[in-house]
Amino acid sequence: MVKGYEPPSYANENTLVFAMSFSGDTEETVDAVTTAALAGAPVVAVTRGGEVARLAESWQAPIIPVADGIPAPRAGLGAMAVPPLIVLERLGLFPGAGEWVHRGVEQLKRRRDALLRPGGDAELLARRLGRTVPLVYGGGGIGQVAAARWKTQVNENAKAPAFANTVPELCHNEIAGWGQHGDLTRQVFSLVQLRHGHEHPQVMKRFELVTRWTEEVVSGVHEVRAEGEGALAQLLDLVLFGDFVSLHLAFQEGVDPGPVPVLDEIKAALQA
Repeated sequence: MVKGYEPPSYANENTLVFAMSFSGDTEETVDAVTTAALAGAPVVAVTRGGEVARLAESWQAPIIPVADGIPAPRAGLGAMAVPPLIVLERLGLFPGAGEWVHRGVEQLKRRRDALLRPGGDAELLARRLGRTVPLVYGGGGIGQVAAARWKTQVNENAKAPAFANTVPELCHNEIAGWGQHGDLTRQVFSLVQLRHGHEHPQVMKRFELVTRWTEEVVSGVHEVRAEGEGALAQLLDLVLFGDFVSLHLAFQEGVDPGPVPVLDEIKAALQA
């Protein structure tokens, strides 16, 4: 995945490129996909319109439209993430993708129904986090993606700081930073560990060690375990749980989770 202005240097006619932009006007995506297309790469656009759609039309590239009515990019995760999986399945590159998506949707329904009940697990976790800054740790690829999503949802929905990292990487650096200032960090940070059923055995051991080395220097160590059949279902399950937590955090502070004026101001300043 590229989230910058340039595609990988190897992008060429043998590289399938998905240009994914909710608005279609994300300037990094526009620049990167233009460079890739000029290098001969075939493009599939997933977007609501904008410059990405215009470029794709000019290249006669397939466009998968994002459904109307989605209020913000962060609410369009499914609409953006699922189409590439189905495209890859139809190309023979990801057999069974449709079935994994189906299982993911079924798990999302189960988790949604549970979290919507008063006093659900996400509401309780938000209360425990309170005004502390969440440090979200995930294991392996699934946990890394889920932790990044938790971080950005707390940032955008609750308008609060949050940070994310992944096991095993943080065991090579970040964990060493807890050697001092425990009296301060204990008042400021809470640790949330995202666990799933596809962790490497050594990652499981590392989580135990991380808890041992952090439980005395953070406000609390909290664990969320993924449910669902298959890696995609468990990833989506963790994502939905985090989305609910971020909304409860916003509600606790009387914050409107919708508007993100600072992001709008940055975009406007870049276009000036």
